Amino acid sequence: MAQAVLNAKPKPAKAAPSGPWREGLRAFRRNKLAMLGLLIILFFVAVAFLAPSITHYDYKEQVLLDRLQAPSAAHWFGTDDLGRDLFTRIVYGTRISLWVGIVSVLGSMVAGTLLGILAGFYGRWADIVISRFFDILLSFPNILLAIAVVAVLGPSLQNALLAIAIVNVPVFGRLVRAKVLSLRTEEYVTAAKALGMKNARILFVHILPNSLGPIIVQATLSIAHAIIECAALGFLGMGAQPPEPEWGKILSDSRQFIQNAPWTVLFPGLSIMLTVLGFNLIGDGLRDVLDPRMKQ
Repeated sequence: MAQAVLNAKPKPAKAAPSGPWREGLRAFRRNKLAMLGLLIILFFVAVAFLAPSITHYDYKEQVLLDRLQAPSAAHWFGTDDLGRDLFTRIVYGTRISLWVGIVSVLGSMVAGTLLGILAGFYGRWADIVISRFFDILLSFPNILLAIAVVAVLGPSLQNALLAIAIVNVPVFGRLVRAKVLSLRTEEYVTAAKALGMKNARILFVHILPNSLGPIIVQATLSIAHAIIECAALGFLGMGAQPPEPEWGKILSDSRQFIQNAPWTVLFPGLSIMLTVLGFNLIGDGLRDVLDPRMKQ
């Protein structure tokens, strides 16, 4: 009996469930810079959601007696030229920048993906017309095209969001078109066609899921660009209008006080820099995980 117990082989431990997405998540967690970027973005998201609990000031409240005060216990980031609490305005400005960045990229991602799928899968006239449309949009610098769109529609935050979405459509469109061109000749797509599967089902069941990796990476990086473009339009007075506390608008209103009150420019500039850095670090981490060419 004792000998049988000694000869018994131990049962192998159950292997942890594995899969491409689970392995990608593990690889992302091991990327310290990507995790740093995620922490930065989670911090700003928490600030945006908890804005009313973080500060008790009203971002529109003007106290001219307190204008251009240096950072202190009463005003952590100081005050602007109208006596408004700068910390409060930056906290509420986080909502605007994240909202514009995420919503505009979602819009451009959906439109660009649909156009890219049509161009890459059907080819011929659809590819020619859509590709030339992308070429026309890409022939202009992004910020100049965004300014032109806002100039036609009128300066407002909503029109700035629409302009940013429009200028980013060809970025996703050309990316998806190239991916579809490489996937439509794969064996599983040919087999699906041979089985009589409809084109719409082939596109959204077989091709689109295999194109998600580059789309996700590009979307993350595009959010960073969208935040910069939103700040640029706000700086030029073509984005959020007073008294909305958009970061670019805060910089524009404070540029004449850069020598006497540098904190009015320092803190909104740091907010833009950190947010963009966070999304870029996440995008780089996702690229390392999802791009097969980056894997050893």
